[in-house]
Amino acid sequence: MGKTSGTRDWAQIYAIYGIEQKHTLFFLLLNAIAFSVLSTVFFLYFDPICVFVESFLFSSSSAARFSAGFFGAVTALSAVCLFFAAANFFYSAVPLRYKMAQRMVGSVGDWSNVKTALDLGCGRGILLNAVATQLKKTGSSGRVVGLDRSMSTTLSTLRTAHIEGVQEYVTCREGDVRRLPFSDNYFDVVVSAVFLHTVGKEYGQKTVEAAAERTRVLGEVVRVLKPGGIGVVWDLVHVPEYARRLQELRMEEIRVSKRVTAFMVKSHIVSFKKPPSQHFVGPGEVRLDWR
Repeated sequence: MGKTSGTRDWAQIYAIYGIEQKHTLFFLLLNAIAFSVLSTVFFLYFDPICVFVESFLFSSSSAARFSAGFFGAVTALSAVCLFFAAANFFYSAVPLRYKMAQRMVGSVGDWSNVKTALDLGCGRGILLNAVATQLKKTGSSGRVVGLDRSMSTTLSTLRTAHIEGVQEYVTCREGDVRRLPFSDNYFDVVVSAVFLHTVGKEYGQKTVEAAAERTRVLGEVVRVLKPGGIGVVWDLVHVPEYARRLQELRMEEIRVSKRVTAFMVKSHIVSFKKPPSQHFVGPGEVRLDWR
């Protein structure tokens, strides 16, 4: 396998973090194998299948061969697409997450003055530990908080932080991202990786209610950021929606990265800076300090 950086390779990274949603990967692989077997059967036994189709459908020989050939081609193409989807899912689950975590950390710039950081929807901790590693490298006394909806996930994340040797820089807690359990203007940096699109999914991804839930969380991110703080979000599909919301909230230096295919859909990184003169004084309220 290819090297990630230094002496680490992907096998080591997979061993530490594993793969989330393994059932999805297994589903894709099993269906890809099933369609491969079916298409192979059509290839090896094409003539007998044509005879069967001709007798069963009472069609002509040419029509039977066309039908059998078309079905065989569809199964072969389906197998190729499913194998590609499985490969993309496998790549997105760890290697791409790891690479994007490094990009997100690099987009912040100066970490030496960062005292508090938040990883929203920290999962198993790839991004969380990347932030903690950066704090450790810069000799910062800061800490990064990983917030997740599941206590079992946060316990698993703490174990990966220990393996990475950054446990003293990491704190994990369970919480609701719709109502972040932190005071206004608390964090220097807030990051999140392929999480925000899952908020409100109980309403359906394309519904108005789900969009409202996502923008609500984005407002919470802005609320807990200190004036002058940096936010970096990598997510699937909805990033243009986030960029528009950030403009409405008067964020500065909003940047959207080029498209990256992740989990078989488009994804982007959006980064922004909270204006030094902006303070949240309550839910949904913004005060501009013009002094």
